[in-house]
Amino acid sequence: MKYNVTGIHHITACAGGAQQDIDFFTQIVGLRMVKQTVLMDGTIPVYHLYYANANAEPGSVMTTFPYGQKTGRQGSGQISATAYSAPKGSLPFWKDHFDKHKIQHAGIQERFGQKYIRFQHPAGLAFEILEDANDNRQGWTTEEIGAGESVRGFYGTVLSMREVAESERFFTEALGFRKTGHEGKFHRFEVSAGGPGKTLIFEHDPDRSAGSWGFGAGTVHHVALAVNSHEELEEQKAIYEELGFTDASDIKDRYYFYSMYTRSPGGILVECSCSQAGGFLRDEDEAHLGSKLHLPPWWEHRTEEMLAQLEPIHAPETTGTVRA
Repeated sequence: MKYNVTGIHHITACAGGAQQDIDFFTQIVGLRMVKQTVLMDGTIPVYHLYYANANAEPGSVMTTFPYGQKTGRQGSGQISATAYSAPKGSLPFWKDHFDKHKIQHAGIQERFGQKYIRFQHPAGLAFEILEDANDNRQGWTTEEIGAGESVRGFYGTVLSMREVAESERFFTEALGFRKTGHEGKFHRFEVSAGGPGKTLIFEHDPDRSAGSWGFGAGTVHHVALAVNSHEELEEQKAIYEELGFTDASDIKDRYYFYSMYTRSPGGILVECSCSQAGGFLRDEDEAHLGSKLHLPPWWEHRTEEMLAQLEPIHAPETTGTVRA
């Protein structure tokens, strides 16, 4: 069977406050804010905020819906942690950085021979900085985080599930991942060349209650996997249906990319996604990415209405390393 998935495209989580979220990702993690828009489903205005590496590449894009006081329930059937890759030897810097900013973390740990630090978003979301010597993507830099420490993009995700076997069948048979490691409760799966941006880790949690599936602060909503074109999205939908996963969604226009969703056997919502022509540069230039709110053309008539209901925010100055 021909498989089209090349790695991770983006990851979407639900935060609490919008400004709190912006400060965390731009000041603590050191990501570049690359887009301010809104949730395109439903009618109630909710920000959709995007953060990425210096080149805003697929495989580095974290997106969030700040849901304020509406909280979700963490549990199995969700992404339990999102891991970023950073240069070899940078973890002591990150530990000191988290201590300086009073960010809760678990210290330096090891999994599959790789050192990492797990730390917490203010909404309770778990993230990791993982050392990888082979990730050559360009990190964003800030006044506190230099090129020698900056995160390059996603290494992968940790997926919590009560059982592994059916999820393994889904990710290998429907998406083309291969199993490359098993260590205690962790099972590693990689696609394409593997490594940064191409890795998923199953965390076997047989006694953990199921988490909520809707939108709610403190939970990760979905992981999006990259394909190259709208045609490949159609092919992926056909693969799902051929294998019996007939609840795959229609292909949805998200303005910057196209998306198609299905609920995997372990409960994790999996999106397949391809970038649209122009990507994040469709509505603002490189130097001003993420500097102001942009609505898709079909909602521009609601701009004033939405702004009146959204939390006022200020984006960080456009600093750091921008490609020439």
